[in-house]
Amino acid sequence: MELRPLGKTGLNVSVLGQGGAAFGQQFGPVSAQQAADCIHAAIDAGANLVDTAAFYGKGTAEEFLGKALEGGWREKVNICTKACRLDNAVFDFTPEGTRACVEASLKRLRTDHVEILLAHDIEFATDYDYVFNETYAVLQQLKKEGKTRFIGMSCYPLPLLKQAIERCDLDVVISYAHCNLWNTRLLTEFMPTAEARGVGVMNASPLAMGLLTNQGPQPWFPGQPEVVAACAKAAELCRSRGADISFLGMQFALSQKQIPCTLTGAARTSELEVNLKAMTTPIDQALLADVMKVLDPIRDWTWKCGNWKG
Repeated sequence: MELRPLGKTGLNVSVLGQGGAAFGQQFGPVSAQQAADCIHAAIDAGANLVDTAAFYGKGTAEEFLGKALEGGWREKVNICTKACRLDNAVFDFTPEGTRACVEASLKRLRTDHVEILLAHDIEFATDYDYVFNETYAVLQQLKKEGKTRFIGMSCYPLPLLKQAIERCDLDVVISYAHCNLWNTRLLTEFMPTAEARGVGVMNASPLAMGLLTNQGPQPWFPGQPEVVAACAKAAELCRSRGADISFLGMQFALSQKQIPCTLTGAARTSELEVNLKAMTTPIDQALLADVMKVLDPIRDWTWKCGNWKG
């Protein structure tokens, strides 16, 4: 699998990263064995980065990952985990809370350090100056202590993520749902600043929180009805051509050379195999063009998230 440099970290990461949200039962039940099989298959295919978080399943995803990486697997991957978000509406960006969250994560992951540690979903903080000062300071301290090699932040609003890399010396960030068939703002609005500062960028949710699937998004999806309707229309177009919009969406995301790593939420080996196939199958350019036309009415739309007012 192709490896790409992750900003200034010195890490060369696989273009396809194994995301861990689904292991936290975010999209339905997944067993520890299913998770382990998927993680092992991803590593065998060349993936060397696994992303997880304390939030996913209130630690379940980290527990599954920690167990799966026993027996020599840990040495084959870079672990990225995220702190400060503990539940759907429970956040703790204090230095004490961040540190406690990280210690609990390391215990569940059965390791003494991770490669990447991020403050999770900072748009839900009530004071961004506090995050850019106090939370950032404890991330730096945890890095000095060897609990993590690199630090960063994640969030949905790109203007806030841009502020984060401008105000803090971050190594890595995660953006989600901003590099897909209908929204490429990560490429146009964020990457120039990130590249200038040497910040490694990971693209999460390439299928836009389930929008670019035949099933559509979960009931809790926060976006506009027009977005859901347009993506459903695009999915129907793909079906009428004997294609699957999720496959096309993965092809599109993985073809973006500017992005070091795209994180996918595969929970089972069968799902992983589809993503691996998308990496090597040429895009049907005629289908892509027609899908883009269907999605033009919602091109680059975003939605409100957290406490961000921008």
